[in-house]
Amino acid sequence: MASYDAIIIGGGHNGLTSAAYLAKAGKKVLVLERRHVLGGAAVTEEIYPGFKYSVCSYVVSLLRPEVIRDLELPKYDLEIIPLDSTFTPMPNGDHLFRSGDHAQTRREIARHSVTDAEAYEHYGQLMAQMALAVKPMLGMIPPEPTTWNPKDLFGLAKVGSHFRDLGDKLVYGLTKLMTMSSADFLDEWFDTDVLKATMSASGIIGTFMGPRSPGTAYVLLHHYMGELDGAFRSWGFARGGTGAISNAIASAARHFGAEIRTEVSVDQVTIKNGRATGVVLSSGEEIHAKVVVSSVDPKRTFLKMIDSQHLDAPFLKQVQDFKIRGSSAKVNLSLDALPNFTSMPGKGPHLGGAISISPSLDYIERAYDDAKYGDFSRRPYMDIILPSRLDPSMAPPGKHVMSIFVQYAPYHLANGTWPEKREALGDTVIDTLSEYAPNMKDIILHRQVVTPWDLEQEFGLTEGNIFQGELTLDQLFFLRPVPGWAKYRTPIKNLYMCGACTHPGGGVMAASGRLAALEILKSS
Repeated sequence: MASYDAIIIGGGHNGLTSAAYLAKAGKKVLVLERRHVLGGAAVTEEIYPGFKYSVCSYVVSLLRPEVIRDLELPKYDLEIIPLDSTFTPMPNGDHLFRSGDHAQTRREIARHSVTDAEAYEHYGQLMAQMALAVKPMLGMIPPEPTTWNPKDLFGLAKVGSHFRDLGDKLVYGLTKLMTMSSADFLDEWFDTDVLKATMSASGIIGTFMGPRSPGTAYVLLHHYMGELDGAFRSWGFARGGTGAISNAIASAARHFGAEIRTEVSVDQVTIKNGRATGVVLSSGEEIHAKVVVSSVDPKRTFLKMIDSQHLDAPFLKQVQDFKIRGSSAKVNLSLDALPNFTSMPGKGPHLGGAISISPSLDYIERAYDDAKYGDFSRRPYMDIILPSRLDPSMAPPGKHVMSIFVQYAPYHLANGTWPEKREALGDTVIDTLSEYAPNMKDIILHRQVVTPWDLEQEFGLTEGNIFQGELTLDQLFFLRPVPGWAKYRTPIKNLYMCGACTHPGGGVMAASGRLAALEILKSS
């Protein structure tokens, strides 16, 4: 029977990051990925000949600089192309276009409201300060607040000292941000509805909440912490698609000696005397390891891969109660030409960044209303990019690919099943987008619709939740994934967690994978 220092369950970007750090430290590491391609939800696939889709995750901003540096990812062809604009078409034929040119953006906002243009300057400064204030938490292993362990007490003191040093203004701002809705928070700053709606969308991505739901303001900050080359609120596209990030990390892991196997499914974590000792594959093969690291979510790990006799009832109840409701879908398109938007015709720079279908706060809130009662949004919020405008290798010459993130699409439908409703969702997305770009239906060559059910079945994301668990106040920092087990450890000795279900949460960040590996190395 083969034996390793560490087995990583799941070859998503966090699992690969853990593998790379452990292998770099000299450990004998094996990564086991169920699918034929590495990356989990951060993957590029050529679904149709010549057309490459970032099937699930499609933009990057949260990827930690220390991971890029430590693993020397640029050596493995990682290149991030900036996405520096957001175009929001409006039903009345107007639009809002915020670009990377700050002065131009101020003039554009002033076209809607002079007061908002002035407020936008101060808002950006405060959010950058709050992002800088919270940023150190992303690289911190959460201390346990209920123990007298000196390391935890020191960690808590460090957190307290950090926030004490921020000053009253930032502490008050952060406190409000943690508890308010994104709509209420933005109402304090701006009057222009389309501006508030487009900005509030960052607060509802991947959540089962609307812009008026308390707690969404923090999610807004979570996405605001996006950073490229030290610039906050910067988003980008990985050349070659999101899978290029996973492939670069995998290349680094292999360089350090990690072994990676695809198309192998882990059936069970083997446990002896309360300790994880390895895994059993669906083929029946047993593999031994000193440490087992799961990059899949808690429900899949503890409720499916581990016999309940090895876990106590209170812990199992916490895992069962962990909120992991899926709310998002993805539509990927192959296009024969570029879309032509009524409010901004032609092939201008507005097609080189994000395109947001978020004309008003009421529009997004009504989209959420549909989901609350078990239906997909009849007029969904959509975040769209045209990867082929940034990287021509994503499509054949003269053709394009379009990536459409869709919200809301609840995992649990009141009527019917997702296999039955999949194409109806795709039709709704295209119909809605056609209201803004009338040529859409004429230029579509291929369509892929990825529902929450597909995210679960194909990518192993329970209930299709893209963050492996919602980013709500009760599921953050030392409460993530469950109270008492936030340090990447579990009640089973030598079994660790390293996925987005752990601190600091979702997004193509790689922070969880890195921090889990550092914690494992402390104990080895």
